[in-house]
Amino acid sequence: MNSPVTHQTPAARPSASRQPPLPGPAGARTVQAAFAFSLAALNLRIAVASLSPVLTEVEHDEHLSSFGGGALSTVPVLCFGAFAFLAPRLTRRFGPHHLLWYALLALTGGIVLRSVPGVLALFGGTLIAGAAIAVGNVLMPQLIKHDFAGRAGLMLGCYSLALSGGAALAAGVVVPLESATGWGWRQVLVLCAIPSLAAALAWLPELLVPDRRSPNRRRQAPVKQGAADTAAPALGAMWRDRTAWAVTLYMGLQSLGYYAILSWLPTLLQDHGMSDSRAGWMLSFSSFPGMAASFAAPWLQQRLRPACVAPLAAALLCATGFAGLLTSPVSGTYLWMTALGLGQGLAIGLALGYIVARSPDAHHTGRLSTMAQGIGYLIACLGPLGLGLLHSASGGWSLPVVVLLAVLVAQTVAAFGASRDRHVLASP
Repeated sequence: MNSPVTHQTPAARPSASRQPPLPGPAGARTVQAAFAFSLAALNLRIAVASLSPVLTEVEHDEHLSSFGGGALSTVPVLCFGAFAFLAPRLTRRFGPHHLLWYALLALTGGIVLRSVPGVLALFGGTLIAGAAIAVGNVLMPQLIKHDFAGRAGLMLGCYSLALSGGAALAAGVVVPLESATGWGWRQVLVLCAIPSLAAALAWLPELLVPDRRSPNRRRQAPVKQGAADTAAPALGAMWRDRTAWAVTLYMGLQSLGYYAILSWLPTLLQDHGMSDSRAGWMLSFSSFPGMAASFAAPWLQQRLRPACVAPLAAALLCATGFAGLLTSPVSGTYLWMTALGLGQGLAIGLALGYIVARSPDAHHTGRLSTMAQGIGYLIACLGPLGLGLLHSASGGWSLPVVVLLAVLVAQTVAAFGASRDRHVLASP
């Protein structure tokens, strides 16, 4: 049905192009929204990664045992899982955009409290920061599906890149800052509150968009754009879905390996004779190839066939890194950290991508994100704590690393279901 009046066609085309699947930023606002989103994502790992390089100092100053140090490293990851289940209720109450702003403010407060002298403040601040990050973890995939529906692949890459970049920044600068300034770990760690406060300020314009100024549950429901845009499913329905469980297990198992390494790699290398500063640098260095791999993950997920090739590659790269740490951790550290960074960066990028790709709309993304990150991070908290217990029981690092290799096998099995091109709750 071509119109004979040619001047009507250009008018119709732009009108159609301005109809995204869900309401979100457009035009000049897009760059600002993407920047604010990425800055917020950058802060979802800084508070956790900054602790690892100075964990030995923290244990000494606060008179913590190895178990206490492991517990301190486990608290944030445990919070990621436990508090994720509060996110849907809080989202309905405040709206996702306001809730992210509150989470960033709480994160700032938790980081400051963590640096106050005393074990209670140390664990209390860590708990608050972990709870704030947990809410942010759940919100991010939902916001990608809601605000950047037409640019989901690009924003997933930016999200994964920001996560890896935040970890690299935190792990790499803590010890050098101590040396350069002469400050203690408390003074250096409190600086992590600066980027989270900056992210809260950058996110403020998102709260001034007309449909977000007064959070209202009825107004915030997205305009129906077709059959796929349905009401939010019950979380219990997700628990009965095989695809949802595959995504959840893949998220949890790859996170277990990541947080185990994030918490204990510097200590492992120090126990093999490496200096504190170099051990912290190696953890930071692994994040750089991880950043590249996580950014490329959405592109690889879409183009590599069969779909299981990308998660298999991630597992093989991680296995190479673990095997190197098992056999010659000091002599070939750069090689092992490159392989491990690539593998873990690719794995987290894929895990986040599966949450978005397996969901037909933002409502399902929110529920799947809650399940995958809630249960997934409860699984992941076994990494820091379990590795510490295995190290204490065995007196070395061989058994803990062998267990991480075994976890990779289970992670690969979960990848076959998570990578399958099928939406959650879809009819068989």
